Amino acid sequence: MAKRQWGETLYVLAQKGVMTEEMQQVAEKEGVSPEYVMSEVAAGRVVIPVNIVRPRAQYDGIGKGLTTKVNANIGTSLGTSGVEREIHKLQLAVECGAHAVMDLSTGPDIDGVRQALIKDCPVAFGTVPIYQATVEALEASGAFIHMTPEQMMDAVRKQAEDGVDFMTIHCGLTREAIERLRSHPRIADIVSRGGSFLTGWMLQHDKENPFFERFDEILEIARRYDITLSLGDALRPGCVADATDRGQIQELIILGELVDRCRQAGVQVMVEGPGHMALHQIEMNIKLQKRLCEDAPFYVLGPLVTDIAPGYDHITSAIGGAIAASAGADFLCYVTPAEHLSLPNDEDVRMGVIASRIAGHAADLAKGIPSAVQRDRAMGMARKALNWTKQRELAIDPRPFEAHPHTRTEEGCSMCGPYCAMRIVSDHLGKPMTHC
Repeated sequence: MAKRQWGETLYVLAQKGVMTEEMQQVAEKEGVSPEYVMSEVAAGRVVIPVNIVRPRAQYDGIGKGLTTKVNANIGTSLGTSGVEREIHKLQLAVECGAHAVMDLSTGPDIDGVRQALIKDCPVAFGTVPIYQATVEALEASGAFIHMTPEQMMDAVRKQAEDGVDFMTIHCGLTREAIERLRSHPRIADIVSRGGSFLTGWMLQHDKENPFFERFDEILEIARRYDITLSLGDALRPGCVADATDRGQIQELIILGELVDRCRQAGVQVMVEGPGHMALHQIEMNIKLQKRLCEDAPFYVLGPLVTDIAPGYDHITSAIGGAIAASAGADFLCYVTPAEHLSLPNDEDVRMGVIASRIAGHAADLAKGIPSAVQRDRAMGMARKALNWTKQRELAIDPRPFEAHPHTRTEEGCSMCGPYCAMRIVSDHLGKPMTHC
């Protein structure tokens, strides 16, 4: 396997036909050929987030032909959480099967928190640099609008040096996109925190978004460390009534153009998408993104398919996530039951990850991903055989089996007991349960 050098990204190596350890491992995990992974990385349709300064034991690919991946957001909030609590959430998210974790900290000592979280993180680690620039400007001057473009670039550099694997950069939010938003009014306006910070800064200073103006500098940093850029959707809809409006589509057009610039610079890139969106709009939005962004991997928050289920938004997002991923989205950002209510607790994190993993797996079944099809087939056989141990092994979350230990026997469960439908039919078909 090739040893990587500074600035030698996986995208560049794949285009040269060089197989790397990361590509080989992704292929083995996905049950596809290494050549397939290499060709899709070379085409930009698959990314493998990995910072060259932070080698890990395990890597995951995101994109075409691969299983749907799940990200969990964690991070401190001013006065309500600390680093130890967030480290525990990170460990819990990974335990539940998250393929990536993002640090969205806005509390004190952002550098220290990030370094503590990333230290032992075994999966891809992401950040949103504008959060750090905003918080530090507020701490230093009393107002976030006093932050400078250089402070924004410094946040990107510092996080790159710490080993961050992928970064959300809100680079498609331009003055033109804001004018589109103004001309086509919304109910919720902008719900992206990063988008709101940049919008306030741009309107206050009457200047263009520094992340857009200085995108070449960002590309230099990303190429040096092989950071996967996640082009942020600052204008994602914050309620279903705002979905697929001019502001959202204007930003998406710009992001598509920036995907081209990333690839020209040899940088891995994916694109972020909505948001809140009614069921009937999801497939169209996914296909539009894939068309405008040249099949770059698509990273979606939800989508949440209704606005009226606070406390249950892990469900609304799982419904939307399953539809989005079956239509071609590649990466689901979890939404927890605490969405729209509070900072998530441990159980919220667990439920958010599990719900998104269920959504992703359901989509993988629809797409015919072999490993997903085989796993469901094995579960069907285990249920037919009343093989509770095997069912537990195959389950996305084994905890329900532990919560009901007294209800299952070789004769059936407490729901049916001796009236188990599968056992009755097997007896009359002459088909022993153990052979199922």
